Amino acid sequence: MSKGFLDKAYGGQDAHQLYDAWATSYDHELAENGYATPGRCAAALHALMPDPTLPILDFGCGTGLSGLALALAGFRTIDGLDLSADMLQQAASKNLYRTLTQIGADEALPHTPGDYAAICAIGVIGTGAAPISVFDTLMDGLAPEGRLVFSFNDRALAEPEHEAKLQGYLDTGTARLLFKEYGEHLPGINLKSNVYVIEKT
Repeated sequence: MSKGFLDKAYGGQDAHQLYDAWATSYDHELAENGYATPGRCAAALHALMPDPTLPILDFGCGTGLSGLALALAGFRTIDGLDLSADMLQQAASKNLYRTLTQIGADEALPHTPGDYAAICAIGVIGTGAAPISVFDTLMDGLAPEGRLVFSFNDRALAEPEHEAKLQGYLDTGTARLLFKEYGEHLPGINLKSNVYVIEKT
């Protein structure tokens, strides 16, 4: 299987520059390597959402692979955020999103908690992507009973601070774990991931 930019993604290169450069070949490269996490996240969230017509936010939407999985699962009102303008151009061409917005790496989310029934961070947090501090930003963007679906791949799971951040929310009762499953992420490079759905309390 081809790896191409995948090697660079886990090599510590500046994420903004990397994803701008990767935008036109991203979908093909991930499809070639069997990218499974978006479909797994979308299915898990859909099973736990009482009303899939409610608006959801696809944080780190990239080229829209996550949005496509969410739409195929039955979600109809999806807004996307990403730091890469080039990735957002690719996402726009899929005609899946109500809105698409570029956001800076350290910016607060541009919505009011409660605007979205769920936030998705699919393949977003981990080595070569967003830092674990983004988890707090996402939780701040939810109102009570809001859902967060996210994933940690094997490389993120190897760094204890990732699951420790989640456990901190669970231990303090500020979130409730609804779903956790280990499975395929990028089988072409022998990488798996945990998919989680939590509810803000």
